[in-house]
Amino acid sequence: MDFVPLGLATDLVILTVRDGRLQVLLIRRGIPPYAGQWALPGGFVRPDEDLEATARRELAEETGLSTERIHLEQVATYGAPDRDPRGRVVSVAYLALVPDLPAPVAGSDAASAGWIDVREGGELAFDHGRILADAVERARAKLEYSPLATAFCPPEFTISELRGVYEAVWGIPLDPRNFHRKVTKTPDFVAPLGTTTTRDGGRPAQLFHRGTATTLHPPMTR
Repeated sequence: MDFVPLGLATDLVILTVRDGRLQVLLIRRGIPPYAGQWALPGGFVRPDEDLEATARRELAEETGLSTERIHLEQVATYGAPDRDPRGRVVSVAYLALVPDLPAPVAGSDAASAGWIDVREGGELAFDHGRILADAVERARAKLEYSPLATAFCPPEFTISELRGVYEAVWGIPLDPRNFHRKVTKTPDFVAPLGTTTTRDGGRPAQLFHRGTATTLHPPMTR
């Protein structure tokens, strides 16, 4: 035989910003291999599914959310021969960016699930540590040249809330005035709603929603 039978799976890096920190949804595996260890949610592709359908199904099962408006993109494909002790498994990793979510519910093969700071997850099962690192770097890079940060925000947000996303994902503080000027002067990045809110504390802050831009010119450099 010239080929080796293999399994095809998807793994999900679901990122959100909670309490000013970049967090990832992890599950504590309830079955071997790696029982009791943190891992990314995911699963095997069913015979009647394409890859993105599997990823969206797993996302819905792990979060209970409708996935129609959630940003989802492929990160990379991982196929090292020894990545899964059960046999040869190739996994296509997807990145999902979502606004602040409630506590997740563990799936059928998980003992528990939770939002974990990306810096505190420790050693993950399989090669999920590498997948997580690749996906976080993808998110950090895309924030520079795309309006991706708005995917972490509710439909209506303040510039301060948007700045909090950049600070959490990049892991660095940003000057509020410079950030406000860059964001509001970048064509079609955000659009004012003409209303204000006091949820940030202090004086009323103007509310915005995502604009029509698909790329940022000039980019928001780190």
